[in-house]
Amino acid sequence: MAPHAALAEVGAEYTLVLVEEDELGHRPSEYFSLNPWGQVPTLEDGHLVVVESVAILLHLTDRFPGGGLGPPAGTEARSELYRWLAYLSSAVQAAHMRWYYPERFTEDPAGAAAIRVSATAALRQHVSWIDGELATRPWLVADEPSGADLFLFMLTRWGRIQDPPVWEPPNVRRHFESLLERPSVRRMMSEQGIA
Repeated sequence: MAPHAALAEVGAEYTLVLVEEDELGHRPSEYFSLNPWGQVPTLEDGHLVVVESVAILLHLTDRFPGGGLGPPAGTEARSELYRWLAYLSSAVQAAHMRWYYPERFTEDPAGAAAIRVSATAALRQHVSWIDGELATRPWLVADEPSGADLFLFMLTRWGRIQDPPVWEPPNVRRHFESLLERPSVRRMMSEQGIA
């Protein structure tokens, strides 16, 4: 979601390609020549292939320096962009992965429930802290939305089915709703068929 919205945000011309899975959940073998892990997303930019959402966001930030994905390189605000993207990816997204796929983190089927409980507690702590950070500003970095905000939007939407939903805290909710108003986010959701 975040890299797709970023492409729309910077005004890049792009073509989406659906990576379908067979009935066993396997992706086409040709896809592994682009992305050795077989995961999505993968961005092809000419001869360059970039994988991992954060790497794609940073690539697009550099490739389209006036595109609104981040402050100029070498500034303190740019370092804040790096910090937020690293944190959201390594801590918050990782907790979401444990929540959605607890069986991947244990060989004991009974252990999956405990992993989900632990992931829920971690997500609550992260969301509470993020909500506090957003209490004093509308965006994560500087005065304009950035790639970090698109990444947080994606993670917030992922948490919509948790109880309570991740978007329940007021500042996280305001942030999410503000991004829903952006044409780039609306375009991404429409192209992906997301309500």
